[in-house]
Amino acid sequence: MPFFHRNPACPPRRPRPAAPPPATAGQSAAMRLRVRILAGAMALTVAGVLVARLAWLQLADSTFYAARAARQQMRSATVPAPRGDIWSSDGTLLAGSVTCWTIRAVPREMQEELLDAATADLAEILNEDAESFAKKFADRKSNDALLARRVDRETADAVRAYCESTGLSGIRIQQDTKRLYPEGDFAASILGFTNVDGDGLAGLELKYNETLTGIAGSVLTARNAWGYDLEQAESIYQAPVQGNSLTLTIDANIQHYLEQHLTYAVQEHNVSARAVGIVMDVNTGAILAMATKPDYDPNQPRLIADETIRAAVDALTGEERAAALQLAQQTQWRNKAVSDLYEPGSVFKLITASAALDCGAVQPLTQFTCGKSYKVSGVAFHCANNKAHGLLTVQQAVAQSCNQSLIQIGQLLGKERFYQYFEAFGLTGATGIDLPAEPARSEYYTAERMGPVELASCSFGQSSKITPIQMITAVAAVVNGGRLMQPYVVAKVTDATGNTVSETQPQVRRQVITEETSAAMREILELTVLEGGGKNAYVAGYRVGGKSGTSQKLDSEDEKARIASFVGVAPIDDPQIAVLICLDEPHSFTTAGGSLSAPVVAQVIEDTLSYWGVPRVYTQEELDAMQTTVPSLAGSAPDKALERLANNGLTGKVVGEGETVLRQYPEAGQTLPRGSTVLLYTTDAQPLSVTVPSLAGQSYDQAVAALRAAGLNLCAEGPAWSQGAVAVSQSLTEGQSVPMGSVVTARFCDYSAVDD
Repeated sequence: MPFFHRNPACPPRRPRPAAPPPATAGQSAAMRLRVRILAGAMALTVAGVLVARLAWLQLADSTFYAARAARQQMRSATVPAPRGDIWSSDGTLLAGSVTCWTIRAVPREMQEELLDAATADLAEILNEDAESFAKKFADRKSNDALLARRVDRETADAVRAYCESTGLSGIRIQQDTKRLYPEGDFAASILGFTNVDGDGLAGLELKYNETLTGIAGSVLTARNAWGYDLEQAESIYQAPVQGNSLTLTIDANIQHYLEQHLTYAVQEHNVSARAVGIVMDVNTGAILAMATKPDYDPNQPRLIADETIRAAVDALTGEERAAALQLAQQTQWRNKAVSDLYEPGSVFKLITASAALDCGAVQPLTQFTCGKSYKVSGVAFHCANNKAHGLLTVQQAVAQSCNQSLIQIGQLLGKERFYQYFEAFGLTGATGIDLPAEPARSEYYTAERMGPVELASCSFGQSSKITPIQMITAVAAVVNGGRLMQPYVVAKVTDATGNTVSETQPQVRRQVITEETSAAMREILELTVLEGGGKNAYVAGYRVGGKSGTSQKLDSEDEKARIASFVGVAPIDDPQIAVLICLDEPHSFTTAGGSLSAPVVAQVIEDTLSYWGVPRVYTQEELDAMQTTVPSLAGSAPDKALERLANNGLTGKVVGEGETVLRQYPEAGQTLPRGSTVLLYTTDAQPLSVTVPSLAGQSYDQAVAALRAAGLNLCAEGPAWSQGAVAVSQSLTEGQSVPMGSVVTARFCDYSAVDD
């Protein structure tokens, strides 16, 4: 038997455990069953989760995932809707929308080998910077890059032709719309303008933005899994719906008259803080015309229209230039007629007089004394130029614009009643006109805050600040029977098919004064034009009433800064329109509203009433100077021709020794002022020419004499026959050579009209 030596250092070996007995057939079947049950349960659990998730996706979240799938499968492009049009009451299109095109690129779809050429060529076609295009095209993952916004058809067609000729992909030419103002700067302060996205930023465009905005359309195009359009797929087009359109109360003809004469006044009198004009239908509150001059072109509203201001802004740099540019833009966009408060000055005397007459504090013939000055609580008040008017009735006090008399009228009225009428005339808060940026409240003294001195200054139009639209609305109530009307600009809203959506009806806010008081005030207004400070508002053949104002700008650093204003009403016996003109800081021979603003009012009234066909009723003095028609005299004997001229109130001058009139000047059918001379040529001699003299500063009689001596005829405008009236402008330039017998139209102004 072999012998094994055991090393004492080695531990003894452990005995090996016995192997388990083999499983029986019953135990193996049970184990397999448990595994199957567990696997089945797990499978059912997973299936249940998947079914539940699928049910959730198909039912609860179906809208979200359907939209997501649609976005992946379809490309949607918006088709902008044109804004509604804006029309004047006489059918002139003031604002419309025109079709244009926006050019965009999808850089990921553009062929790499064509990029360099496309960058340069498209930049040239679109008149854009090639470097900018290169940066946009370099982003090869980009799905959208704006190249040019709102180009015309010619440019869009050029881009399309380029892409077709070169095979360039990835350029999108999308239909768009842009706002167009066909009349340029016409009625700009009323219309306002839109931004690059087509949203209104000022004027009616802002106030009626929701009304004018249409419903955008769309184009859906199928695309593949990589995001490229499927060439064979059909697009789904949903047409846009144009916004609603506005028809205004503004008459384009009256607006033209107002802007023309207001612009001339701004230039003639060097108005530095802009000028305002409003024409209102006194019986309805409808605004027939409204302007602030200078203004801007809404087609390019960010361009400073005033060349002097633009040059001053461009001379600056950096933040200083940016601030100056913003201020200049905001100023030219501002509609002063609605947005700016001002001291109305003596025009306000109409309100004080109306209130005092209406409540019985005074009668039209109640008398007051105007001396060197009138003291209230130790404060001395003077009339303009320290004039002492003496004894005046209420009628004369308003006509002569006597501050001292109006202070005394205000004292009889009392501060409580003064404030009650101030509020009743709508002068404490916004009128509610449908234009933006009207101040919520005016600047005024309540009865509690008003002392004797404040009542005195408020009575003649200082110390309170209101807007021009408030002033003319109140004046309309003074003359229309005492009814304070709601002013408005939009007469009607129509949809894209022409159906009326809404229509504005005249609204009486309240009865402020009685009809009897209104009738008395109309007499006072007419007296002011005939005998007082409103002589320059005279219009031959029409009865005009009005009141001037020359107010100091108390909050201005310039102590000489004034606002020259005038309000006129016509026909004063049956009021139809009121015209308010305010020249803010004129720099002329005077600052008086009766001298600077009244002639503008007269011109607007004359043009408007003539346009409406309102018949003129002339006085005998006017008939003596009115125009007559030149008869046809060719073929007549000279003595017979002279006789016919005399029958028409004209004189004649025979040129030549012939026995028959061969031609005449002025020609037959023309109108001439009575007393004018017609030249009768009896030979083939050349027409005689004469030199036009200067009429500046001459009275009517002097101007007639100067022109007759030169062989010319005079047509006078304005209060030519008023004592103190002189010629201020003439239609033919001094030194100009014209045919003998020509007519020189001269406008006269009465500088003796009282200051306010």
